[in-house]
Amino acid sequence: MLLALSAVAALAQAAPESPYYSRVNTFGFLAGYSNDSSHMLLGVAENRKLLNIGAMYSRRLFQTRAGNLQYDLEILPVALESDPIDHYSMSFTAPVVEGPFTQTLTPVAPCHNSSGAGSYQIGDTTYDYTYSNSCARRWTIGEGISPIGLQWNFRTRHKLQPIVLGHGGYMYSTQPIPTTDAGSFNFTFDFGLGLELYRTKSRSIRVDYRYHHISDHYTSAANPGIDNGLATVTYTFGR
Repeated sequence: MLLALSAVAALAQAAPESPYYSRVNTFGFLAGYSNDSSHMLLGVAENRKLLNIGAMYSRRLFQTRAGNLQYDLEILPVALESDPIDHYSMSFTAPVVEGPFTQTLTPVAPCHNSSGAGSYQIGDTTYDYTYSNSCARRWTIGEGISPIGLQWNFRTRHKLQPIVLGHGGYMYSTQPIPTTDAGSFNFTFDFGLGLELYRTKSRSIRVDYRYHHISDHYTSAANPGIDNGLATVTYTFGR
């Protein structure tokens, strides 16, 4: 009996270690940031910023010598979006002094500080005025989840692995974004490329750059949409 147990222990010790840097279940914490937005593919709202902080889970679906495919879920309890704010002021100087008349807007295009004077004519009367634009920013708190996601890792026998990934989900914010006549509930999707560096067989760091889109899909009065290039860093662990 002792000899049999010793033989089993010896075989177990001699079992070769897996040559792959790959996990069945992966958990992680992530942070993503974008400093600007522009019309990249679908969105037209400019000069919007994003900051995402959250967690992720992935499950390996299958593995081959060429790489492995993983289901990927991201949860964002902190999803911040920043819009430019335009404070516009106008005063009449002739034929009578009136104003100032003020208005606060969240423009689709970037806001620019400016001031000046002008005039226009209605009938025989000429109206003179002065104006000024002053710019600020508004950060809106939200949360999001991407329950649909896939990631493909290449070169899984190596510590440094190129990755391709994409997600789909939604974002809910405490007020409409990116303009006041848009929606508080928006759909999101992203796709991008990156690298995953394994420190050990169970722990790694992912760095990726994604095209990220936010849109209410015309469920509100306006749908300017937001396109961002989002840089994301994820610390992952699992088995």
